[in-house]
Amino acid sequence: MTLLDLPPATGPHHPAATPFRATPLGDTDPLRYLDEHGAPVEGGLHPSEEELAPERLMAVYRALRLARAFDTEATALVMQGHLAVYPSSRGQEACQAAAALAIEPQDWLFPTYRDTAALAVRGIDPAEALTLLRGSWHCGYDPKRWRTAPQCTPLATQAPHAVGLALAAKLSGDPVVALCLLGDGATSEGDFHEACNSAAVYQAPVVFFVQNNQYAISVPLRKQTHALSLADKAVGYGMPGVRVDGNDVIALIHVLGEAVRRAREGEGPTLIEAVTYRIQPHTNADDATRYRDRHEVDIWLARDPLDRLAKYLTATGNLDESLDAAIGEEGARYTARMRAELADEPKVDPAEMFEYVYAAPTPQLRAQRQMVEQSLAADEAEE
Repeated sequence: MTLLDLPPATGPHHPAATPFRATPLGDTDPLRYLDEHGAPVEGGLHPSEEELAPERLMAVYRALRLARAFDTEATALVMQGHLAVYPSSRGQEACQAAAALAIEPQDWLFPTYRDTAALAVRGIDPAEALTLLRGSWHCGYDPKRWRTAPQCTPLATQAPHAVGLALAAKLSGDPVVALCLLGDGATSEGDFHEACNSAAVYQAPVVFFVQNNQYAISVPLRKQTHALSLADKAVGYGMPGVRVDGNDVIALIHVLGEAVRRAREGEGPTLIEAVTYRIQPHTNADDATRYRDRHEVDIWLARDPLDRLAKYLTATGNLDESLDAAIGEEGARYTARMRAELADEPKVDPAEMFEYVYAAPTPQLRAQRQMVEQSLAADEAEE
């Protein structure tokens, strides 16, 4: 069977009683299980017993703490000059942890440049996960081993790749799901449209997970789209769209888990919009005070995903001060390893940048290489 042999699929229509719907959501509130104070919401989602099992939620909490520790240390490392740049995911840890935990080892993750913490939760060594952000020419880790595509810097270009891999898995009968991470800015890109349309037409087993952190660099969401919800974009493609609280990790685990299940069982793609917030600037090179005020940040700091789950676990008797402190010590050991692994400057050969551009170097490329080599030789002579 080839791509052309696949008939356009209509896909099942899910009843409005479920969060998976192919009708507009409008300005409805995001789905949630916990409120900002860590208490279950009346009339909210109903996760399964397995999703609410204490051992499961403690593993999720550890993943959140790992993501926060990773992000905090990476931010410090860039200030110390050990990283070239770092896009923080502070405030989005629930999305990062949920994305890594929602899929199985055989599934594929397609991350953006802001999803390094998700790589850490997936188990990738922190130094390998940060290699790209050190300025190296490769992504640092083995994508095939970790079933994790290289972090994508251009917006949405990984989305068609995710669909292609998912469709290949479907054609070969391989029960693999592709989870594609995106930002709100990516939903304005042509690659996003093409990926969603193709995924829906061929019912590819892919989940589009949009972390709506309210800003595409300095552009607020209201200046990027007139849609009331990014999840509503799913309607035009004929796939379910779900809008969920991106700071409620229990709600995220539930919604992502259902979307992954649907994809694996042949029910097609899902578009999920997680409403969250980027606490830190776009990167260390950005001055966020030029386009947002501190009051807005403070509002979202009060919705911290770690505090929310910690309060719930404490109220249910699964977390106390001593256990929380022990988890903090685990994070401290992890970040100490990060510092040690990233302490030495990477050894690079400038000539490598010319090696893998063309199979047969062009005259322009040979001239550029010669110019660089002459410049390096002149520098060595001066020393």
